[in-house]
Amino acid sequence: GTVGVALVAAKPADGYTIGIITSSPTIAYHMGKFNYHPVDDLTHIMRWGNYLFGMTVRSDSQWKTIQELIQYIKSNPKKLSYGTPGVGTPPHLAMEELMTAAGIEVIHIPYKGGAETNAALLGGHIDIISDSSGWAPLVDSGKFRLVANWGDKRSPRYPQVPTVKEIGYDVVARSHLGIIGPKGIPKPIVARLHDAFKKAMDEPEFKEIMKKLDMEDMYLNSEDYNKYMRQDFEQIGKLVKKLGLDKK
Repeated sequence: GTVGVALVAAKPADGYTIGIITSSPTIAYHMGKFNYHPVDDLTHIMRWGNYLFGMTVRSDSQWKTIQELIQYIKSNPKKLSYGTPGVGTPPHLAMEELMTAAGIEVIHIPYKGGAETNAALLGGHIDIISDSSGWAPLVDSGKFRLVANWGDKRSPRYPQVPTVKEIGYDVVARSHLGIIGPKGIPKPIVARLHDAFKKAMDEPEFKEIMKKLDMEDMYLNSEDYNKYMRQDFEQIGKLVKKLGLDKK
């Protein structure tokens, strides 16, 4: 979200106020919905993880693979609908990018989160979910079928499920998880915070929680994280503009 990041950005740069950031503020900034610059107005302390995003359908649907689903959509444009946790979220952008790349059309139905999208798919109100792994319990129980993973590589939890990249479309949904603070935190304080969080990352308990939440370890130190944020800012800006979602 953006509310917490805005609160952090407005606080004194003394190291006592920190927060967690995802890709959402960067997307929102390019869409004209967030006033703080996600790179220049923050101190980037450490990147630590990434969400697992995927595309699911009901297990009783006719589509067993992502290839079958795409072929059906090509033959039936605008017949199917897909749900996401909202306009401008990473799984929404990924689905729109896939539609452009594959030449397909699906109706987007934005919801307020995973609970709503799961209920909508269970009830037959939508045909597809594009979201983070809140769908995992329903996949594991046999009610949903995971047909594609939006990541760079296959998930250890679902190794049989291909990535969208594997089937020929260079589309990846990312939403990093990082620790940030207000702009201008002194470097010695940044280093102290970084070292404390990095030590926590190396604990077995942390690794076990990451595994349970289907999150990938994507550690970057403060300097490399800042470089990553600048690169991510540029890439997301180009994508948002390409999809016509940029601020006018």
